[in-house]
Amino acid sequence: MNKFTKTDGAPYKGIFKPLNPQKYKGNAKNIIFRSSWELRFMKYCDKTREVVEWGSEEIAIFYRSVDNRPHRYFPDFYMKVRQPNNTFKKFLIEIKPKKQTRKPQMGKIKTAYYKRELLTYETNKRKWATAFAWCKKHNMSFKILTEDHLKTF
Repeated sequence: MNKFTKTDGAPYKGIFKPLNPQKYKGNAKNIIFRSSWELRFMKYCDKTREVVEWGSEEIAIFYRSVDNRPHRYFPDFYMKVRQPNNTFKKFLIEIKPKKQTRKPQMGKIKTAYYKRELLTYETNKRKWATAFAWCKKHNMSFKILTEDHLKTF
């Protein structure tokens, strides 16, 4: 069903082959996951009856990064979910390690590691603020899921 590779110290990555390709919005033969958490979420979208359509990195949102230049942000997932009252709700989902959703704490010395972590955090904040606004404009919801959320899938 799934083909993936793991290289020395690198995160899981590979191509996901859905059981229900008709639910996928995009090229169902080229669904790439970049982590075991993304793979878990793809399986959830594919198998869950209430998820009527989904896509992975199929929507581009323009934002200004910390360098003040325009960039494109591709949220990890789009999904359309049937609600209990038989209406539909659309979501954009970003999957991130919990540590990247919090501002890093500076130690006694400002290290290169801290600076990289801070840059990642600030970049993510800008992407997510833009995604929240984009979703509001398009009558959608933006959610950030961490490993804590995905353990329940």
